[in-house]
Amino acid sequence: MGFFSKLFKWDDKAPPNSQLPSQLQQSELGLDAKAASAVLAELDIDKAIAAHENWKARLQKRLDGTSDEVLDPAVVCLDNRCDLGKWLHGPGNKRLGHYPAFTVLIARHQYFHQQAGAVVAQTQAGDLAGAEKTLNGPFKYGSSQVVLLLKELKRGLGQG
Repeated sequence: MGFFSKLFKWDDKAPPNSQLPSQLQQSELGLDAKAASAVLAELDIDKAIAAHENWKARLQKRLDGTSDEVLDPAVVCLDNRCDLGKWLHGPGNKRLGHYPAFTVLIARHQYFHQQAGAVVAQTQAGDLAGAEKTLNGPFKYGSSQVVLLLKELKRGLGQG
């Protein structure tokens, strides 16, 4: 049983997919193929992972003074503005919101954005040492958690 399986409390006593008729095969999430495909059609998980991994480089450029990008910490800290956040608070919540791990994913995504916003605010305030500490500590942790959970979600949908 995988990490997401444990978090989502999927039944590990159910027969493996290979023993089910093809029209009844389910993802590790317990979704049928049609429902799993719908989730994957709504959310490009690889794109969401790449976008969240890209934040570190964007923030590092701000710290280095090599970025002309204008970032507002009051906006960056909002977890419902990026594509993943829109999905998490919309269609994703409708499809997967009843799983405990989905709540964990939302919480980790919120934390990630709060830390990104903190790095931006610290940089704008001239606290480069504080911003560097946040970037390499809480932000890095939040980022790795979001990426891990997204990879596990992908695997749970039969794509990993």
